[in-house]
Amino acid sequence: MTPEPLSAERLASYHAYTRRHSVNWPMYHVARAFLLPFFLVYLRLARLGRDYGKAKGGVIVAANHRSFLDPFVVGACLPWRRPMNYMAKVELFEKRWQGWVLSRLGAFPVRRGESDEEAMLTARMIAERGGAVCVFPEGTRIRRGTLANPKRGVGRLALQTGAVVIPTAVLGTEHVRRGWRIRPRKCKVRLGPPMTFPRAEEPSPALAETVTARIWPNVLLQWEDLGGLPPMRRAAVIGAGSWGTAVAVLLARGGLEVQLGARTSERAEEMIEDGENKRYLPGVPLPEAIDVRPASSIELAGLDLICLAIPSAQLPQAVGAIADRVSSRSAVLMLTKGLIAPQGQLPPITSASGCGRAASPASAGPPTRVRPSRDRRRWCSARRTRSCGPRSARSSTGPASSASARMTSPGWRWRARRRTPPPSLPRRLSRTG
Repeated sequence: MTPEPLSAERLASYHAYTRRHSVNWPMYHVARAFLLPFFLVYLRLARLGRDYGKAKGGVIVAANHRSFLDPFVVGACLPWRRPMNYMAKVELFEKRWQGWVLSRLGAFPVRRGESDEEAMLTARMIAERGGAVCVFPEGTRIRRGTLANPKRGVGRLALQTGAVVIPTAVLGTEHVRRGWRIRPRKCKVRLGPPMTFPRAEEPSPALAETVTARIWPNVLLQWEDLGGLPPMRRAAVIGAGSWGTAVAVLLARGGLEVQLGARTSERAEEMIEDGENKRYLPGVPLPEAIDVRPASSIELAGLDLICLAIPSAQLPQAVGAIADRVSSRSAVLMLTKGLIAPQGQLPPITSASGCGRAASPASAGPPTRVRPSRDRRRWCSARRTRSCGPRSARSSTGPASSASARMTSPGWRWRARRRTPPPSLPRRLSRTG
């Protein structure tokens, strides 16, 4: 059944109910009495910093958004006497019964991708009368990776209401739902110290952007404290060849601070003077965010990404030189190809064994010999048995004894059940079996 479009009257009715009643108290308490034990037992919800949720007056909860469960797990961290309202996308209110239930449980619609003044007015009225409103500054769910850049609406709301802002981070809710299944996955919520800002009736967009820029780092701080993936800020590229220079330029254009390590100090001074890598990447200027220096003087502490763009023959020495200084939060990206002598290992294996973490290959070297799986070996053995017979049958005399032995052998019976070779079997094995 296709839901009917949300009319202006229904949209206004949802905002009017939230402004007047906030929530339906009987439904809210029944829903919380059911969901809270479910969160604590089934999802093993960890609620950190709950004392910060007891702030007096209006409260704005600025949280990251990973799943549809976020408003409920964040609301579970606030006191029972303080129900929390939150913004939800307008598409969730198209079904009448669903919109009615969400409205009674504290949600009010917001039009994403545009400036929704009705939603901002509803949030402002809730905060001004001493209620709690949850805002997701990212504007949409970010299910993977680190957090996205925030919108300035939360800064504007904090300035217009003068309410306390509680930076909040949610981790683990993105792994709970798969289709209609609710899986038992560990979830964490952390509330940070409250923040206050002076009140301004009509703040400018630049001022709202500045306040948002002060709120969001505190959300990131709670997020990283829970173990979330931090955003990439600093990177280092060891090797100033064509690959290394190109990757350094791309990272710098993406807003990262990049250290580009050249082989010698003379080579680094030459690149700084020319402003580009004339030897390997002419015509591409180096951005100002790239700090060219000798590879031996690169500071590896506190880096988010380390790129090794060096020949495979020099990889073991390079890994051994930097292994002690690579922190646990740094990712290692391989920009090399070929095998590592004398063991014949691939570059990611050498880097993982040297640095103590997995490395991501950027390119594949020559194909390696992979041992066939058990089923493939069994298929080859069965084929040889069918064609030549078992060892006991080979020593027998006469075609009848040989044929009967082949028909009763386990390999023959297994081959009869599986007439065709596996689809992934290499042609070499199928031809020489």
